[in-house]
Amino acid sequence: MVAALVRELGDFELAEESAQEALLAALERWPRDGIPDRPDAWLVTVGRRRAIDRLRRAAVGRAKTEQLAAAPEPGEPADDTLDVVFLCCHPALSREAQIALTLRVVCGLSVAEIARAFLVHETTVAQRISRAKRKIVQAGLPLRRPAPEELPARLNEVLVVIYLLFNEGHLATGGPRPERTELARDAEWLAGLLAELMPREPEVLGLLALIRLHLARMAARFTAKGYIVLLRDQDRSRWDHEAIGAAATLAARALSMGRPGPYSIEAAITACHAEAPSWQKTRWTEILLLYDRLLARADTPVVRLNRAVALRHVRGAPAALQEIEPLAGPLADYHLFHAAHAELLRTVGREREAVLADQRALRLAENPAERALLERRLAASLHTAA
Repeated sequence: MVAALVRELGDFELAEESAQEALLAALERWPRDGIPDRPDAWLVTVGRRRAIDRLRRAAVGRAKTEQLAAAPEPGEPADDTLDVVFLCCHPALSREAQIALTLRVVCGLSVAEIARAFLVHETTVAQRISRAKRKIVQAGLPLRRPAPEELPARLNEVLVVIYLLFNEGHLATGGPRPERTELARDAEWLAGLLAELMPREPEVLGLLALIRLHLARMAARFTAKGYIVLLRDQDRSRWDHEAIGAAATLAARALSMGRPGPYSIEAAITACHAEAPSWQKTRWTEILLLYDRLLARADTPVVRLNRAVALRHVRGAPAALQEIEPLAGPLADYHLFHAAHAELLRTVGREREAVLADQRALRLAENPAERALLERRLAASLHTAA
């Protein structure tokens, strides 16, 4: 809905405020009058009318008011979300601002969720979004779909947005639910649209394959009570093996195009896990080699952390500890670092340090399923020590 209003109004702030008023109207009217036949069209119509009211009250934008008031009532809203993602990823904005603005305005993530995705403070994200909106208005940046030749320059940021949106859906960083399936499916939908638009871009295909490989295993990730089930313990009979086969083929196609990037390589790693008939038969040596390729293209602390986890299964926990411990500084506020560190420490018999690492992970974790897992692990450790 916001995307449609942005396209009509050409104003992010007005579109967001009008969309919020439309949603409030729906909460008030739908329980009483029933859900309309076309809810999306209803919301866009109401949002549009609220925008007209705002413009009239402010006694500005007379031409725009007349244009909107004279236009016919919308039918089913156009599928223009991907267009607006590209609009937000304008090269005149900083990379961080592009991604934060798109996640907030188009994808609907909160400032807190975006901050956790970036591992930065909420005030930093809020400032980025505010500055981006001001720059769009002050510079008069055109709110239109980029020309085909402009798309590649914006592609990397668009891919990051879809990737972060999927991550938030796959394992929520906060809130009462461990996962937000609707966000994960939205990310798959956007990646699919992008693949139709740019079918010869290996990273686009790689990201789509990566998302689909994860979605194919979603049914086995949580217990009926909402507890997270680690990959090694999942019931693989509950995985969608047909979907895994199709996504793995897509991942292989992305790699074969000769320009492998981080998403293509991550998809290949995920395919190795998804195609393994059991945890014991996972192709860890191949996974480690893929992480080496990933590290050559995206040398980040998180990639090094994930590589160290794979290294454990090839060369043992002591070798993995050697790799992971230098990451304590850059990943000091990342709960998964402390959780992985704790598991390695426990494997080599450093139980007291493992408990401290798990406690640190628990203080940082927001996802309820991850917190429950850490609490159970800590309780087991303390019971053993007693």
